Amino acid sequence: MTEYFLELDKQFFLYLNTLGNVHWDWFWLFITNKWGALPLYALLLGFLYKKFQRKQFVITLILIALLITCTDQTANIFKNYFERLRPCNFPFDDRTLANCGRYGFFSAHAASAMAFAIFIGTILKPFFKFIRPILLIWAILVGYSRIYVGVHFPGDVLVGFLIGCLYGNLFLILKNYLNTAPFLKGKTKNNPL
Repeated sequence: MTEYFLELDKQFFLYLNTLGNVHWDWFWLFITNKWGALPLYALLLGFLYKKFQRKQFVITLILIALLITCTDQTANIFKNYFERLRPCNFPFDDRTLANCGRYGFFSAHAASAMAFAIFIGTILKPFFKFIRPILLIWAILVGYSRIYVGVHFPGDVLVGFLIGCLYGNLFLILKNYLNTAPFLKGKTKNNPL
């Protein structure tokens, strides 16, 4: 049964990866590059800074750093345990556009992007109505970019999304707990309640 799903994952990868077009390669390489999202991160940090007092802002920054670290290190543990080779290590007729490591289950890019989207999107939703759907679309684009550039199977990306959802929600629970802690309680600048 496992072999069936692995083979299905390979076939789905080949289908999605070979949909690529040289005219769009630049876009997907930009999306998949972690530095390409710096303007988005800067904008979101500006929103957080504007809407929250300093103590809550600093706590949120620390939680974001821990969130990304947790998703990244969990992915490393999974990769070393499962040792599932990335697509670029197979003799496929595919399009590999990025440097590719050895193991790829699960996608740390997909997990971190989804966790970040859920965490920040939920925090900022009271102030910016459409921020969460926009960030979720961005996370899905990041996940798909990993297939497009040939470094992850769709299963790697889907599991990454699931792990990201889990961590994003766990860190929201942690943030809500810290918001109620008397020694850390803070109010937003625009919403004193």
